[in-house]
Amino acid sequence: MQQKQLRRPNILFITCDQWRGDCLSAAGHPAVRTPNADALAAEGMMFTRHFAGAAPCSPARACIYTGLYQMNNRVCRNGTPLDARHDNMALAARRLGYEPTLFGYTDTSPDPRFHAPDDPVLRSYEGVLPGFTPRQKLPEHQKPWLSWLAARGVDSSAGFPDIHRPIGSASGSVTNRPPIYSREETSAAFLTGEFLRWLGEQDDPWFAHISYLSPHPPFIAPEPFNTMFSADDGPDFQRAETWKREADLHPYLASQLAKQKRSSFLPGLKGKVRDFSEQEFRAIRAIYYGMIAEVDSQLGRLWQGLGAKGAWQDTIIVLTSDHAEMMGDHFMLGKGGFFDQSYHLPLIVRDPRAKATRGTKTSAFTEAVDLMPTIVDLLGGTPPSHVDGRSLSPFLAGKPPANWRAAAHWEFDFRAIAKGP
Repeated sequence: MQQKQLRRPNILFITCDQWRGDCLSAAGHPAVRTPNADALAAEGMMFTRHFAGAAPCSPARACIYTGLYQMNNRVCRNGTPLDARHDNMALAARRLGYEPTLFGYTDTSPDPRFHAPDDPVLRSYEGVLPGFTPRQKLPEHQKPWLSWLAARGVDSSAGFPDIHRPIGSASGSVTNRPPIYSREETSAAFLTGEFLRWLGEQDDPWFAHISYLSPHPPFIAPEPFNTMFSADDGPDFQRAETWKREADLHPYLASQLAKQKRSSFLPGLKGKVRDFSEQEFRAIRAIYYGMIAEVDSQLGRLWQGLGAKGAWQDTIIVLTSDHAEMMGDHFMLGKGGFFDQSYHLPLIVRDPRAKATRGTKTSAFTEAVDLMPTIVDLLGGTPPSHVDGRSLSPFLAGKPPANWRAAAHWEFDFRAIAKGP
């Protein structure tokens, strides 16, 4: 009698934007609550020392998608084209019979040698990684989401980023007042809904990449997430006694502290980030925690949708971020530079076939470049030999390699600050 073949797995690859690796309750954070990420970790494996390969967004994602370090993929800043000769996870999945489908963005600037000089695709760094079929593209301007809000009766005419200003707030103040849109109307809720609608159309094994912008600034959260945390929540900031002493530690820090503007993180605010008071930094951090809770609530919708479709036991889920967030440490917001607060990321891999390591953690150093070969491996392919990353499948099987790396590697291109602030 012929044995029934097991169904090929689906894969749901989720990236968030600017989510710190310590900001999960499953990771032991004293304040943040992430019940849905925690539920995934309870059925999968958490990699507690996982790090981005580069920052900001385009360089970070190039490492994820190609499996190559920045020095090899050569994407050193937002807008650097990705050389078309590089393989990537979407192209590799296509070779295995999947149609990788995108919800969100990949921040991939196309190779201009394969486009006419006036091709509009060359006007933005927010292109789509070759190999992905965009089902719902959502660049930073968020126009598809804004038009969806308008159709729901929300006044979205302010556009990005002003749509994220708090209602009725006084100019120049840090506040936890909510925005004009509700928790059911965030950009993360919009993308989740688009994925769930698409999911209902699927019969064959599928590959979906949901790329959420949250918890990327502007720092604002709808009710009830805006008041879920207080300024008193969270650990002490890691930094020198004053921003001036911080600036004395390294020329890059002096440059960043002189350059960072409050308006880049909270629209309408004037002045420099370094001059926020301790209480203001803490108030911003409470909002950031709320933004993490909001995107975690959307993860819950995803898990429910997969269950309702009957796809939960057939779906590999990878949850991570592109890079992290300074969030007041060293008197800075955002990402970049060399501190691990910008690079330490969440990573949870849940493969329903890996029962031996269900609900476990590893403190082995893992890197963004490991994700491309891991996904290829989990889908039944052979990871390319040229990549810098290594498949994490042995960890999921409970057999970590004996010769695994003893440190994490990340890079940052300093040429952007060569002319000073």
